[in-house]
Amino acid sequence: MNGGRSPRRAVAAADRTRQPTEVRRRLIVEAAVPLIAERGYASVGVRDVAGAAGVSVGTVTYHFGSVQEILSEAMVLQIERYYAALSETADRATNGAEGLRLLVDALFTQDTDRHWRMWFEYWNAGEHHPDPAFARGQERRYESWHRQIRTLAERGLADGEFTCNDLDGFTARFAALADGLALQRLRQTPPLSTQDARRHLNRFIETELGLRSATS
Repeated sequence: MNGGRSPRRAVAAADRTRQPTEVRRRLIVEAAVPLIAERGYASVGVRDVAGAAGVSVGTVTYHFGSVQEILSEAMVLQIERYYAALSETADRATNGAEGLRLLVDALFTQDTDRHWRMWFEYWNAGEHHPDPAFARGQERRYESWHRQIRTLAERGLADGEFTCNDLDGFTARFAALADGLALQRLRQTPPLSTQDARRHLNRFIETELGLRSATS
């Protein structure tokens, strides 16, 4: 018997334990990542994030000024994590040609569809984001991506693996083709497998740099 007392409301573990602000913020942001990937940026609300994080709505609104702030941080977190892994993959290469092939392999796997969904959501959000710092962050991330591609091409060029008279052009076209293939992969119109996406990028490298593709 409970003596007529009302049962205590269940409280999420994160709310039962006092945690540093940055830990709470990270927990909330981490919970938002799969929501954005599955539903899209515009379809996620504060209650969705609170439920996924296992905290109260009040906890979410205490730590963040808006849902947009949460979702923006979530997208940046996932994108930075993804490209850090790409950099580690490329750094393991013994030469520039191998680095480019490893980069292509890492761009298209069964696990990277989530990244590409987040990537396109990230750029779409930039069209409506009022903070200029958000746009500058987008620019820095794309510049970093271009720099990574160009560095591998320069490495192969220095080692005599291939020739190129327009590294800036190669870099821009590689990035654009990767984006286009990723969009086709997500939309599946027409259908595109990860293997075919890799094959198209490797063939592009072969054509542009005179490099024999390992998958052709």
